[in-house]
Amino acid sequence: MDLIKNTLYGYPKPPPRVRTKPLRVICTGLPRSATESLRNALAQLGYEPYHGWDLIFDEADYIQEWSALVRRKYDGAPDGDFHVTAAEFDALLGNHDAILDSVPAMFAAELIEAYPDAKVIINTRKDLDAWHKSIMKTVVAETEGSWKVWLVSTFNAEMFWLWETYFTYAYIGLFRTPKGKSASHAIERNGKWVYRDQCNMVRGMVEKERLLEWSVEDGWGPLCEFLGEKVPDEPFPNGNDATAFKKRSGEKLMPRVQRAMRNIALTATSVGVMGVVIGLAVRERGMPWKAIGSVSSAIGSGWAAVKGLGN
Repeated sequence: MDLIKNTLYGYPKPPPRVRTKPLRVICTGLPRSATESLRNALAQLGYEPYHGWDLIFDEADYIQEWSALVRRKYDGAPDGDFHVTAAEFDALLGNHDAILDSVPAMFAAELIEAYPDAKVIINTRKDLDAWHKSIMKTVVAETEGSWKVWLVSTFNAEMFWLWETYFTYAYIGLFRTPKGKSASHAIERNGKWVYRDQCNMVRGMVEKERLLEWSVEDGWGPLCEFLGEKVPDEPFPNGNDATAFKKRSGEKLMPRVQRAMRNIALTATSVGVMGVVIGLAVRERGMPWKAIGSVSSAIGSGWAAVKGLGN
């Protein structure tokens, strides 16, 4: 299976990104915990945040590397252990000096361990029911629960590696998915206690002087005091609600959808040609050389189409 995945969707290992400034802030709240608002606020304060959107719209070869890292953690190692060095994270994060949303959700403990000098924010939703409703609508219903997203992920390499990252490994592991069940099932059944468990784990790992528990309703004051920044004159930025999430993701993913549709058409055409040629060859009893040449040409076209799934 790995050979097929790498043949159809694989990229060469990308060059490691370089960090020239320290990672200063790790925000460990799960997605849909005001991460968009917090990202905008940190950017306004002069930070360079790495958000879940940055992973989703990263270059395909780096998405593939995130997928490999997630698999290392959630698929398990023979010795039952897992660690990530700061150098490994830096090779993917580069110069981003704050990180939030899906990567800290997947690697909260590893990031805290790798960057012991970074300040840590547990960004939470005060209304846990509202968080659960939000993630069920966006991540569950409109992503894993969408056959269109699954189809695009089959015929586009970036989307394939994102599906591997989130729904084959990360959310399956993070939300303690029972064997044979989907990540959506686990988010629905286990989401709230996993949310609390994640927060409790971070509280137990980080000393109080470098830890802030913050909700978007708290605004600039506690955030700026914790980070040692001046409070801006502007109102605290708004994030995206579920409707905005759907609109933004649709707009950003459209180029990948278009490439996937092209690849579907090329693959269907090539397979159709192959079927016709083979049918004619069978009718002619004996596979004449002309038919053999046509079959070879059709197979070549089909393979070229399949190999182009990432383009």
